[in-house]
Amino acid sequence: MTRSLVWVKPEGAELADVELDAGRMAATGSVIGGGPFPYRLEYELTTGERYVTARLAVRAYGIDAETGRWRRWLELVNRPEGEWTVTARAEGHVALPPPGGDATALRGALDCDLGLSPLTNTMPVLRGGFLDDSSRDAGPVEHLMAWVSVPDLVVTPSRQTYAFVRRDGDRSVVRYSSPGFTEEIVFAPDGLVVDYPSIGRAVSGP
Repeated sequence: MTRSLVWVKPEGAELADVELDAGRMAATGSVIGGGPFPYRLEYELTTGERYVTARLAVRAYGIDAETGRWRRWLELVNRPEGEWTVTARAEGHVALPPPGGDATALRGALDCDLGLSPLTNTMPVLRGGFLDDSSRDAGPVEHLMAWVSVPDLVVTPSRQTYAFVRRDGDRSVVRYSSPGFTEEIVFAPDGLVVDYPSIGRAVSGP
């Protein structure tokens, strides 16, 4: 299955081309963001079996009113044995912390989580079977994520929990929780996000 979809956000929008097939996902996306200042972001994501992240490459760029153009790159690679590598670089000056992070802190994580993107919630939900009828009796599942904040592209480990809430027609509502944040996310039957309050709402696609 291949699909293009757009999410409208409180401060911007995201366009993603997504391919889901036999327990794997590949996606490319473009983001326009408005906070803490205007920026553009492009990403490429590929997974291995069971939707486990294999590689995420992200580029963010914009113009600083005082110092001119800036660009940042981040690449995360998750090797089959569970070892992550983090490669990052930056050009130009902007009031953000340097990109990248400690790869050893990500050991054991199965997924990346791109900040403010509804796309990366798809992998843990599909792998956990939260869209199947059996999910009604399943308990919460905790994950360790390689979380990428935007637009600085800093990567840190993040503990997150997913729990089935209810069916709404052919859609599923799943509760997402991380320290200090909880939200109920609506998923289409194929696992793509329809509505993630405070993050993004699909206006095309599912």
